[in-house]
Amino acid sequence: MEFKEAKNKFVQTWGALGSQWGINKTMAQIHALLMVSHEPISMEDIMDELQISRGNASMNLRALMDWGIVYKEYKAGERKEFFTAEKDLDELAVKISRERSKREIKPALKVLKEVSALKSDGTAAEKHFVDQTTKLYDFVLKADNVLDKITEYKDNWLAKLVVKIMK
Repeated sequence: MEFKEAKNKFVQTWGALGSQWGINKTMAQIHALLMVSHEPISMEDIMDELQISRGNASMNLRALMDWGIVYKEYKAGERKEFFTAEKDLDELAVKISRERSKREIKPALKVLKEVSALKSDGTAAEKHFVDQTTKLYDFVLKADNVLDKITEYKDNWLAKLVVKIMK
């Protein structure tokens, strides 16, 4: 497999996985392209490489910057804006975990807390509902707390977690 073919296959595969991670295909493809590029890329080059419109590129670059995993860079003498992705995989994992927690887990916890606070009139169905949603809230809260602890370890958090677990 040649470089261009391998790069394209990676970008396409990463894009396909994006929908499973809660982001759109183009956003994941832009991220993949920037992640494997050895130097910052202009929006025009991103548009050409992925065959997407300026609006699509702009919107998805902004979203990736909001996540904190893509950065704008300036080159002296250039009027174009250039973009690069977070290259540190530990830092990338931490930022994605925090963003997903903020966008997905925290809102789910809010709903679970609200519905599990239902004032039961004593029927078996209501008691079961409150019991199950309370258990689910407790479980998701514990999982979110674990995720928070993991992401607190910015420098090599995975190794530190493994060492802590092994003790």
